[in-house]
Amino acid sequence: MTLATRRILIIGGGFSGMAAAIELRKQGAEVDLVEIDPGWRNYGAGISLGGATLRAFRQLGILEAFLREGNAADGVQICAPHGPQVAELPTPRLAGPDVPGGGGILRPVLAKILADATRASGTNVRLGCTFTSIAQDAEGVEVRFSDGTQGRYELVIGADGLYSKTREALFPDAPKPRYSGQAVWRAVLPRPPEVTTAMMWMGRVKPGVNPVSRDQMYLFLTEHRPGNERVDPKDFVPLLRALLAEFPAPLLQRIRDQIDEQAQIVFRPLEGLLLPRPWFSGRVVLIGDTVHATTPHLASGACIGIEDALVLAEELAQRATLPQALQAFQDRRWERCRMVVENSFRLGEIEMSNGSRDEHAQIMRDSLMALAQPI
Repeated sequence: MTLATRRILIIGGGFSGMAAAIELRKQGAEVDLVEIDPGWRNYGAGISLGGATLRAFRQLGILEAFLREGNAADGVQICAPHGPQVAELPTPRLAGPDVPGGGGILRPVLAKILADATRASGTNVRLGCTFTSIAQDAEGVEVRFSDGTQGRYELVIGADGLYSKTREALFPDAPKPRYSGQAVWRAVLPRPPEVTTAMMWMGRVKPGVNPVSRDQMYLFLTEHRPGNERVDPKDFVPLLRALLAEFPAPLLQRIRDQIDEQAQIVFRPLEGLLLPRPWFSGRVVLIGDTVHATTPHLASGACIGIEDALVLAEELAQRATLPQALQAFQDRRWERCRMVVENSFRLGEIEMSNGSRDEHAQIMRDSLMALAQPI
């Protein structure tokens, strides 16, 4: 079977779904992508990216756009609560010797880069639309859509995120997303000249900043919240400023003073999910957050979702049959994605319990070494 003969449906227009569309079109597949949001919006502030993500961007063909619109830099500076740098986390240059080992970008900007590349690939994008039923037989998949149309495909890819309806339809007994006990705050602020790469301050809560363009950065802060309760947006500014009050670092206090209603503050309880194998049934396969949603402790959630798309396209092009391709995809992805999800959860547990700093550092080192390996 060659991809040129395959008609493929992708459900979900997030990072992994768009990456799958781009890569499958390179292989000659006819691709439909349906996205339930008619505005194809991506909410959020900034996103931190490691070298493995930039390597994936290069393969996908969007690295130059990222370097133009975002920010790339080497190393992560670790600082004491009162300010001085105490360590630096190295970030190997995995995308090539000419590309720094990490970076950051505003989420909506990255989403637009991927959306533009998806449309340019020739993918048939349908917004404000999703599936209502999926029925498989030996030769294909019949899909009915919310706009009253229907279509037949040789492969369906579920990439509709943490609360996936595709996963629910395919595996009704699948585990539900699990709250981690932590929440993350993010905000977009002007970038001071001394913020040239990602920086983090160690304390009871873990604040950090990362440049996302020449003149902007985003602030992130992880805190322990035993209950997954709603926080009223009118309280965002005073709550975030209060969390930073305990850090005497001069730079962090200047940043704190800038936080106001214009800072695009986002508050998100951290949930995760690791779907046990299998990740496919017949001619329907799941990728990205649909099967391995992770907390952000390794800054690798978007990375492993985009990698899924690259690996799936490779296996579909190389294998003689669809079952062989889907099994090979799962075999290549399981251990790497399991490591990211479980190690990220463990890092959060150590932070919440004020546990072993040595264990925390060892997990970080081991995880980053694993992520540096080829996919």
